[in-house]
Amino acid sequence: MPRRPRLHVPGGLYHVVLRGNHQQAVFDHEADYHAFEDLLARALSRYDMRVHAYCWMTNHVHLAMQVGDVRLGRLIQAVASSYARRKQQRVPTTGHLFERRYRAMLVDNDAYWLALVRYIHRNPVEAGIVVDPADYRWSSHRGYLGRACPAWLTMAPTLGMFGRGAADAATAYRRFVAEDVAPELVSSVAMTVVPEPIVGFESGNSGNKQSLEQIVTQVSIELGFDQKLLASRSRNPALVHARLEIARRALAIGAASLAAIAARLGRSGSTLSEQLNRR
Repeated sequence: MPRRPRLHVPGGLYHVVLRGNHQQAVFDHEADYHAFEDLLARALSRYDMRVHAYCWMTNHVHLAMQVGDVRLGRLIQAVASSYARRKQQRVPTTGHLFERRYRAMLVDNDAYWLALVRYIHRNPVEAGIVVDPADYRWSSHRGYLGRACPAWLTMAPTLGMFGRGAADAATAYRRFVAEDVAPELVSSVAMTVVPEPIVGFESGNSGNKQSLEQIVTQVSIELGFDQKLLASRSRNPALVHARLEIARRALAIGAASLAAIAARLGRSGSTLSEQLNRR
């Protein structure tokens, strides 16, 4: 039975996990980490994608990746295959270095985004490698604390959720990562199985595409608010978030034009566009 095409949302953020085949080590030497990062940097530039957080463990990698128009699989395949060839030239082996199918989960709200960044950065702690995530060299956690980091790492959107000033944001971020996490939240973020395609988001399934009203209903149920408030003058942060989430989903699948979405939400097209760009 053929595999379903992967979920692709332009501008979407994904939790990506790439594991060594049969749990074998992916990194054996310090040079391996640098080689992987070099290949990743080139691919990010080529495919116009961003990394918001990462962690290189011995036998797998975690990434919080934001895609553009190009599908995520293009970058993962390019990096994994190039790295495997480079490594196998140095240490001749047979078989695949990585599992054939990477894992990816679409991040669909800010709370999940922040929980994901914390989960990725705490991986070495949960694995018993270090006590403080700042003691682990091969993750983006140190960069979030203001230390040296790769030029290709994008931190501003995440830090912006913690405060406007760099110092205050870094302090709030550090406290957030140090907090005890509810087991059920860890489980939900750690569950990196490939999701079933969401109706209306799956490429090539335009016949089942959601309508704008269906998206409005879905988001209102997920976030728990009265649909009648959408077109009100209220600037409550929760309502602002709901309006932007509706607009983001509707635009991602072509459910309606920006003008139609703005009219449904009682906003001007220019205001909605500005808010989406700022987000």
